[in-house]
Amino acid sequence: MIIEQKKRDVALVVDDSPETLRLLTDALDGAGMTVMVALDGASAMRIVDQITPDIVLLDAVMPGMDGFETCKRLKRDAGLVNVPIIFMTGLAETEHIVRGLEAGGVDYVTKPIAIEEMLARIRVHLANARLTQSARAALDVSGRYLLAVNGVGKIMWATPQAQKLLSDTLSADADDNFVLPDPMPQWLEQVQKGKAGSKASVMAAFPGNELLKLQYMGKLGPNEFLLRLAKDSGADTPAEFSSELGLTTREGEVLSWLSKGKTNRDIAQILGLSPRTVDKHLEQIYSKLGVENRTAAAAIAVNAKNLKS
Repeated sequence: MIIEQKKRDVALVVDDSPETLRLLTDALDGAGMTVMVALDGASAMRIVDQITPDIVLLDAVMPGMDGFETCKRLKRDAGLVNVPIIFMTGLAETEHIVRGLEAGGVDYVTKPIAIEEMLARIRVHLANARLTQSARAALDVSGRYLLAVNGVGKIMWATPQAQKLLSDTLSADADDNFVLPDPMPQWLEQVQKGKAGSKASVMAAFPGNELLKLQYMGKLGPNEFLLRLAKDSGADTPAEFSSELGLTTREGEVLSWLSKGKTNRDIAQILGLSPRTVDKHLEQIYSKLGVENRTAAAAIAVNAKNLKS
């Protein structure tokens, strides 16, 4: 019987002190982790270009690019957004702790480092990161184009499919944070004030001349709001499909895009649905139209549209 070995977590340790690097390398290796080391921020950036760590231990005070700036640059990489970064610092002042958290860190430990405490914190943050990644991966597989923003439109996280849709459209503010384009921050402010309705949505033109729709889904925390992203379904969706063919409004939209040659995945993306949901709508459409496949359903849709022309 072949026993599959458990994958070793990868830790990146960034510190200009050889003594600290040696101490942490021995401790993390003894805890069953693979350890990569960097003596400065620039070296850390080169390492993450080649491999994505599961966790980063980052010295706050280093010559050249300090830990705070290194953390900001690491978090600009979409592949590192969900990787926990723990600051290591001899600076216990509140302002430095806050600065580290604002830069993107999830925790901090003070030097000299207590190894058992550090390992306990690492275990907690790795477990939390796995839960978060699993939840977002599940949302992504189900076709959910979701993202969370704060009150001023800064994007805090997004499912991979949403990231892909937005990858060529996002702009960064003065602090290198990705933010929603106008008029979305203003719309979000109205939503927070209860002036836009709980199911309000907004359209905005992104670079590339593509219209994307954001729908407000709810509040996740004191300053975190869940939004759903979808391509505009278009104003020319024939309403007669719903009334004359005995379909629901959503089924009419699905049939409309089907008649335009769109695949199930295209339709899911356009309407902000999961591919599985589109499949179920198509099953109902075939049953109501008395057909067995998409080609026959598309033909009926085209004929219905031509009769209206």
